[in-house]
Amino acid sequence: MYKKRRTLKIHCYKHNGKIHRIWENAEILDEGKDYLVCGNFKTTVIEHDGRSYKTKEPAIIFFYKNNWFNIIAQFKEYGLFYYCNIASPYVIDEETIKYIDYDLDLRVFPDGGYRVLDKNEYKYHKKIMNYSDDLDIILNKELEKLINMKNNNEGPFDKKVIDKYFKDYMNEK
Repeated sequence: MYKKRRTLKIHCYKHNGKIHRIWENAEILDEGKDYLVCGNFKTTVIEHDGRSYKTKEPAIIFFYKNNWFNIIAQFKEYGLFYYCNIASPYVIDEETIKYIDYDLDLRVFPDGGYRVLDKNEYKYHKKIMNYSDDLDIILNKELEKLINMKNNNEGPFDKKVIDKYFKDYMNEK
């Protein structure tokens, strides 16, 4: 178990092992047997090509050990958005949360609507990085599970859950 408020980095990789994106910090808010919840705000993000920027809004990030996705709740001035990555379960290596991004994303809007993003990128990477048929089945089932969680307001999509973590994170700022 990691100490609450401990700061870790986040490294996102692609299936070929290359780094895709780095977040310089994420504060641990909660850790359970199969999940980790972190928060960050105005953190530096470094892209694979070296470009960098700072995030503009607070975010609460949910990582899972048994699900092939992670969920980022973004508190923008015009509402709560979610950016959900279809990705490998997370691991922590030294001071870094690591996962593999598998292209498909679910974007959820403040009105509850959603859109699956990057289907063409997924098809392209599936071909050039040789995603196996078994992996393809897992990733598509996990996308379906994620959409069901959203439709049923479960986990991070439950307003009470996300409000609790947001208040906890921002009260320490």
